Amino acid sequence: MATVEQQKTEAVQDYEKTAMRVSMVSIVANVILTICKLLAGILAHSGAMISDAIHSASDVFSTFVVIIGVRISGRASDKDHPYGHERMECVAAIVLATILAVTGLGIGGSAVGTIAGGDYTRLAVPGRLALVAAVLSIVVKEGMYQYTRVHARRIDSGALMADAWHHRSDALSSIGALIGIAGSRLGFPVADPIASVVICFFIEKAAYEIFRDAVNKMVDKACEDEVEMEFMQCAKGQDGVLGVDLLHTRVFGNKIYVDIEIRVDGDKSLREAHGIAERVHDAIEKRFPKVKHIMVHVNPGEVRAL
Repeated sequence: MATVEQQKTEAVQDYEKTAMRVSMVSIVANVILTICKLLAGILAHSGAMISDAIHSASDVFSTFVVIIGVRISGRASDKDHPYGHERMECVAAIVLATILAVTGLGIGGSAVGTIAGGDYTRLAVPGRLALVAAVLSIVVKEGMYQYTRVHARRIDSGALMADAWHHRSDALSSIGALIGIAGSRLGFPVADPIASVVICFFIEKAAYEIFRDAVNKMVDKACEDEVEMEFMQCAKGQDGVLGVDLLHTRVFGNKIYVDIEIRVDGDKSLREAHGIAERVHDAIEKRFPKVKHIMVHVNPGEVRAL
């Protein structure tokens, strides 16, 4: 039977392999999609589709950021980083959110300039190829979102989940591009740049969500109440534990650190009390794979006579 340390090592290896595989699929899909949308935007004279292509191109770069973040966060603890490197994944997610936000502002700024120009008669009417490209983008990017999201949840990767939302924002922006292109072809040429503004909105919303989640993990936010209750129940279920006096948790990247104070019979020897603390420590680490480190403190208590 595998030990807790062996299970953790296997989990880290599975984490990296899954993240790398998903990232490579994402890169290949985005490169092909970027080329298709860019060509469609140029040939069909659609500013919205060209903006959408730029968004997809940013996905390629952001996925490389995810790969770097996952690689660094998977490194073992060392002298300078005794608590590991998990927060580097949060840094990668913040960088990704920044890239996404800047991309969105660039697309939105260009579209607003076109709208503010006022002379919409000079705007070219997008061809049918742009419509086909928009539909293709929606289908592919939504599929990539679902694929990446499933694996991000399975290995609990914040950076990979951020990349998934990048795919979803691209799918939503393609919907905006589709509406804008269709509106322009129906006789409303200003609909194409308006679609770019809508694309900007969805991109900025996704960037904010990614940034907020990463920051929450960077500032030692506590676990959910339900998770802390499970920790307490696990500790109380060990032989010799009379109660839990204190429990503090903090999320460190995609891992959890736990500080817990248990109450045991004050008449027990130091060796016996230490053994109870070890049982609590091992039980929590075994039951909750996300727990990277747990500190158990023992307080003396009294066994109440029945």
